[in-house]
Amino acid sequence: MNSFDALLVVSFGGPEKHEDVLPFLENVLRGKNVPRERMLEVAEHYYHFDGRSPINDQNKQLIAALEGECRNHGIAVPVYWGNRNWHPLLADTLKHMQAEGVRRAAALITSAFGSYSGCRQYREDIARAQQAAGVQDMVIEKLPNFCDRPEFIEAMTDRVRAAMAEIRRAEHSEAGHSNAEQLIFTAHSIPVSMADASPYLRQLKEASARVAAACGISNWTLVFQSRSGPPTQPWLAPDICDYLREQHAAGVRSVIICPIGFISDHMEVLYDLDTEARALCDQLGMKMVRAGTAGAHPKLVSMVCDMLLHSPTTEILAHCEPGCCPMPQRPQSKPEHRHG
Repeated sequence: MNSFDALLVVSFGGPEKHEDVLPFLENVLRGKNVPRERMLEVAEHYYHFDGRSPINDQNKQLIAALEGECRNHGIAVPVYWGNRNWHPLLADTLKHMQAEGVRRAAALITSAFGSYSGCRQYREDIARAQQAAGVQDMVIEKLPNFCDRPEFIEAMTDRVRAAMAEIRRAEHSEAGHSNAEQLIFTAHSIPVSMADASPYLRQLKEASARVAAACGISNWTLVFQSRSGPPTQPWLAPDICDYLREQHAAGVRSVIICPIGFISDHMEVLYDLDTEARALCDQLGMKMVRAGTAGAHPKLVSMVCDMLLHSPTTEILAHCEPGCCPMPQRPQSKPEHRHG
């Protein structure tokens, strides 16, 4: 039985309306040397969707599913939610948790893979929020990264299979022979220096290989998206749109894009894939189907409950090696993922 008296879902946060966008981005970029022009450029991505990020609604769906699954398994813990950059802010949530008597909580970070911005930075956020809220005596243990859990692989396999069925229906509805589609996995690009100090790239390749194998697809690759750093700094490549152009030139006409690096449909998924990449595919005459993110997939939800029940504290603490995923030392404009 678990030793926690609460589950805390910790996420990036995102704006709910037009007026939230600039204050939200100012929170994201505080302390970083990012030109205002760049911030306004990113703001336009949000205005394209009336200033509303999908991340909050998706977190609400995940929390509702977790509450139901916990009840079904007899896990009597409330589920709380706190964000890094927008309401409900983490420090406010911790104050609320303390008022309700929480003393020991498990923290689920909405990031499956290990990197500074997707793992250690959240641990730092929790520590800062505890100090700001005056709840340093509350014990908060981060649940392990789950990119290698079979439930996560099964959830993503289901999403890709659904996309495979969709693209094949579209192909067979047209005259001519069906083209063999290529499966393209995407993840948020990060600075190469950050990637070199973390298991991020290795974990992404391993998870992608497992999903592709489960789907019976040998023609797959891993690319990156949503780069936000200066041109002089090396980031993980190739970029999704550059790769699509290359593959079109090589004769590829059908692609499935699976954002395996994203747990839910963040703004990067809606804008960088569903808007920009889709527009490029339409322009090139390529069929494109975007696979769903894990979201509140039942396998992912049951995985979290299993982690609550069966992950002893020693396992949780030992999952991250000492010094793993350190903060990048080289100055950069934006060291965290823009997951709003």
